[in-house]
Amino acid sequence: MSLIIIWFAFMLDWLIGDPPNWPHPIRWIGNSISWMEKWLRSLGEKPQWLYIAGGILWLVVVGGSYAVTQGLLFSLFHWHWLLGSAVELWLALTVLAGKCLKDCALDVMKPLKQGDLGQSRIMLSYIVGRDTSQLEAPQITRATVETVAENSVDGVFAPLMYLFIGGVPLAMAYKAVNTLDSMVGYKNNRYRELGFVSAKMDDLFNLIPARLGWLLLTFAAWALNFNWRNALHIGWRDRYQHKSPNSAWSEATVAGALGIRLGGPNRYFGEMVDKPWIGDHHRDIEPQDIVHTNKMMFVASCAALVIFTLCSWIIH
Repeated sequence: MSLIIIWFAFMLDWLIGDPPNWPHPIRWIGNSISWMEKWLRSLGEKPQWLYIAGGILWLVVVGGSYAVTQGLLFSLFHWHWLLGSAVELWLALTVLAGKCLKDCALDVMKPLKQGDLGQSRIMLSYIVGRDTSQLEAPQITRATVETVAENSVDGVFAPLMYLFIGGVPLAMAYKAVNTLDSMVGYKNNRYRELGFVSAKMDDLFNLIPARLGWLLLTFAAWALNFNWRNALHIGWRDRYQHKSPNSAWSEATVAGALGIRLGGPNRYFGEMVDKPWIGDHHRDIEPQDIVHTNKMMFVASCAALVIFTLCSWIIH
């Protein structure tokens, strides 16, 4: 895959993001997951079968995403290189979500700063799984900072890395892995068996990107004159203060850089979940921390782009 296309896709992502009226392959992947889940469940609901069905679901969706993308690009490039390049650029753009993540966070922050907790809770409910109906301003802010920090890995760092490793087909396969986890990778009664493979494979695919995120966000803290030493320290100390083996790396790094505390008890689907705290409480969290986290994500993303490009030149 051309480095020029990756750079253009990266710049376009931060300039225009994902216009809501444009077709988006991730939505198609989501629709295919929903259809396959219904079909597989129609064949049986026994736990033993659901474990197997979850493996079939993962193989078909991830393998299919890779194969369809590869086949489409091969056909288009065979027809005309310009058409192939245009579609490759568009697909590369759709796997990156930096501006979308930033804009969603700001949509929560704007009514929050105006004192409109109701609207802020509504906007937050679009991007988190927890119950937002009773959250106060500090809790809303904390949830938003956590979302940006955690999703900077699977929304930017990881797809960018897979673009460099295997081009658009591998990056699209990664987004299928990520979408499967977000739709079926839950440890509840409905998805414990069916989502087992999807959850474990998402952990595997994000293993390296999450740890890179720790270093990239620490660099961003240094570049933005935040507390980078504390970011490095807390990022390592609290890296496993989360049920996911990957999520706390970036959250802890941001918490350390800003001197705030993230995590803690939250309500999910009507039940209180006692999650551990991440970071140290040097000061109270405030809405401006959402802006700080967005800036850290952007600087870290730019650093990732440059580092991956240099690695690509050295390898080739």
